[in-house]
Amino acid sequence: MLLSPRVQARGIQLLLGRVMSRVHKDLRFSDIPKRTEALHVETGAGPVPCTVYRPPSDTGTPAPVYVNFHGGGFVVGRPEQDDHICRYIAAAAGCVVINVDYAVAPQRHFPVPVTQAYDVTAWVAENGPAGGWDGSRLAVGGHSAGANLTAAVCRMARDRGTFSPRLQIIDSAPLDQIADPATKQSLIAKPLLSPQLMRVFTAAYVPDPAHRADPLVSPALADDLAGLPPALVITAENDRLRDEGNAYAKALEAAGVPVVHRVFEGVDHYFTHTGPVPAGKAAIDLMATTLRTALSA
Repeated sequence: MLLSPRVQARGIQLLLGRVMSRVHKDLRFSDIPKRTEALHVETGAGPVPCTVYRPPSDTGTPAPVYVNFHGGGFVVGRPEQDDHICRYIAAAAGCVVINVDYAVAPQRHFPVPVTQAYDVTAWVAENGPAGGWDGSRLAVGGHSAGANLTAAVCRMARDRGTFSPRLQIIDSAPLDQIADPATKQSLIAKPLLSPQLMRVFTAAYVPDPAHRADPLVSPALADDLAGLPPALVITAENDRLRDEGNAYAKALEAAGVPVVHRVFEGVDHYFTHTGPVPAGKAAIDLMATTLRTALSA
């Protein structure tokens, strides 16, 4: 008897969540001081806990702000897996980082995570004086599933005319939830993402197949990308998601969106967390330096 995607997703949370969220010990940046505080933001889909990372040194003026969405296939809810990235960016880019603990499937599915991601970012943009950051100098980004949410947030902000991120970071994103994962090829025999795992993630997050072509679910299928924020798109050479990430970078550029696109060679999905360490550090530093430039302009 086959288990339902909901049951399989719950099993991944219980049995594999901790393993899937591990970070390589040499990528933890434990030498960087961490100044954090808890934050709860009310959204149209319930309260969302967040962790605020402050730059190690206080300049006396409000710092710009970066909103981060973790990965985990929309199923694993462990924002602490991005602690190393948030810590590094706060220090190297000199900005406040808001790490968002959005709801995950199968308990909460689309559109709940999108609603929470957008509402948190809108709140951050509007509440700079109270939060101690400059909400007018805002960027948003994420990793894997979190990068998908980043694309959705930027689309909603453009369409609603509410706020204008200065940069979006799209790192190893699932951008096409219609295509059969078996058609998404890797250059190595056993990549991190298997077709079956990807099917479970998609079915849990978007249980109604009719919604999978929605641009907020599958940004790569959208044909109206003009006016989106400048983008840093990171893809991994051996990742099954490489091709759709590369295609999205080209589509953004064709629509007139300024794009920096970097394909990291010889690495697989989530290398910014699992290594190899040199490539992981290089990618995280690219995020920080690109953010510093965008937010200081």
